[in-house]
Amino acid sequence: MRITTVRLATAGLLLLFASAASAAPQARRAPRQYTIDQFMAVVRVAGASFSPDEKRILFSSNQSGIFNAYSVPVAGGSATQLTRSTTDTTYAVSYFPADERILYTRDSGGDENNHLYVRGKDDKEQDLTPAAEGKKLKAGFVRWSGDDRAFFVMINERDPRFFDLYRYDAATYARSVVYQNEKGFAIADVSRDGRWVALDKPNTSLDSDIYLYSVSGKELKHLTPHQGQVAFSTAAFDPAASALYFLSDEGGEFKSVRRYLLSSGKFEEVEKAAWDVLYTGFSWNGKYRYTAINEDARTVIKVVDAKTGAPVRLPRLPEGDLTSVAFSRSENLMAFYLTGDRAPANLHVLDLRSGKVTRLTDTLSKDIDPQDLVDAQVVRFKSFDAIEIPNVLLKPHQAEPGAKAPALVWVHGGPGGQTRKGYSALMQYLANHGYVILGINNRGSSGYGKTFFAADDRKHGREPLWDCVEGKKYLASLPYVDPARIGIIGGSYGGYMVLAALAFQPQEFQAGVDIFGVANWVRTLESIPPYWESFRQALYQEIGDPKKDLEQLKAISPLFHADKIRKPLLVLQGANDPRVIKPESDDIVAEVRKNGVPVEYVVFPDEGHGFTKKANETRAWSTVLRFLDEHLKKEKGVN
Repeated sequence: MRITTVRLATAGLLLLFASAASAAPQARRAPRQYTIDQFMAVVRVAGASFSPDEKRILFSSNQSGIFNAYSVPVAGGSATQLTRSTTDTTYAVSYFPADERILYTRDSGGDENNHLYVRGKDDKEQDLTPAAEGKKLKAGFVRWSGDDRAFFVMINERDPRFFDLYRYDAATYARSVVYQNEKGFAIADVSRDGRWVALDKPNTSLDSDIYLYSVSGKELKHLTPHQGQVAFSTAAFDPAASALYFLSDEGGEFKSVRRYLLSSGKFEEVEKAAWDVLYTGFSWNGKYRYTAINEDARTVIKVVDAKTGAPVRLPRLPEGDLTSVAFSRSENLMAFYLTGDRAPANLHVLDLRSGKVTRLTDTLSKDIDPQDLVDAQVVRFKSFDAIEIPNVLLKPHQAEPGAKAPALVWVHGGPGGQTRKGYSALMQYLANHGYVILGINNRGSSGYGKTFFAADDRKHGREPLWDCVEGKKYLASLPYVDPARIGIIGGSYGGYMVLAALAFQPQEFQAGVDIFGVANWVRTLESIPPYWESFRQALYQEIGDPKKDLEQLKAISPLFHADKIRKPLLVLQGANDPRVIKPESDDIVAEVRKNGVPVEYVVFPDEGHGFTKKANETRAWSTVLRFLDEHLKKEKGVN
């Protein structure tokens, strides 16, 4: 995930479970119920890079049980596995421009210290991340140079807190420093001619700046001096390196596209929408510009002729979100993903000359009939102070007034994440087994304007949690929900909200599922990874400073109030999680067990902040369903 604003950087701290569902309710039908193994037979795919001859696409898939790099013919056919890790998650990055060498990244057991690798013409692997004894380095690919003779990489080798920018020779892999990051900026982009580097500077959760570095002149320029809380974030340099495109909410609630002309220093408005623009970018030679808009929790892609601004007509596609656009070098082909509520993401390719669309993957398990899954609808309710809260609601086929169902308030990660439309294996698994799910976008969620976005600042454990309680009341008002059987579930920041709900509102929810959630904000803020230094102060502004605000952070940390937790709790934790470290879960489990209430704790030794291995997902999600069935189905009406 590319971090483009301070608040999204904050969301990056704890952002998981930020996706959900879409569309409209269906007529009731008796569904076939599926096992977790059948749901886990769904294949997850991501990324797209065209081969030099444009006959194949490089992408990532967990078909083998763990993510590896694959390639698939553009014309359709079977995918070929290119990397064969059986222990560590591997994500494809890019083909080389002139041959079929590939770049990919891999961490170790989910620790997020990704190294950048190349698979050469002899199929041998080489780690391009320098060896540094005693250091855990992190590297990230930035882009190819315009002449294809080099690529740019950022690495925190010199100082673990800051990423420096390097130029790697595409033939020899010899490298040289382009920008030494002494001020702790976030490296956002580099122009294809290598002359300019765009740098983002988080200030607070709502305020950020862009700086421009001249490589030849070694000069740094502040592009966005301003008054008040305004977010500025880099989008991309155009291919000709004539302008820097960026996003800003200056003068409004939502982010729009603007550009800075490098020759004149002039700023221009480019594109506005009624919702936040998520990102914008270009095809290789700049013929097309594409924009993604966060339209009420779904992604809408627009493609225009970059010279005239005229819209490019895209083909009619099945209902769902079109995302992750990537163009071939010739600009004749466009790869993209399409996902729906009942359809996991699938890789497609569009021939822009003929309009033909070819689907290249088939990710839903052959055992699952999509008609047994559920669509979702966007619903809203008024919270305790009349603020309108948007949500994504999944209603199981079998739920009806005569057969009232148990329900869950599902809290996304963040803070600052968003429950969105689209396929979620866990949501569909739970809905398939009879659980109503309300994916709540409590105040502080992204996508609904910067005022709503800021409404949770320094209020964690209070107002955002109270929105979740109001979400429970909304569920209880539905004729097909049993009000005595409502639980709460969340991952990451959502896991914190689960613990906060059980500690600070102990009578509201009948059970809680905490998936690597924060129990002690003091420790979490003190233990964030060193390479997050560029937005450490923004995190402190958003949540609290562990030195200056010690008592306030203790007041909102469930660990210090664990004696109040009286409802059953399930905790899932990755042992190598660098964001919410394992002691967070160890401690809350130990404290709650003293209360004599049911507590289950599952630790995954080879995972970090999220589950990337099918075997672990299978174990985790089957444990969640068994726990919920025990405490929300078998003990109906327990207080």
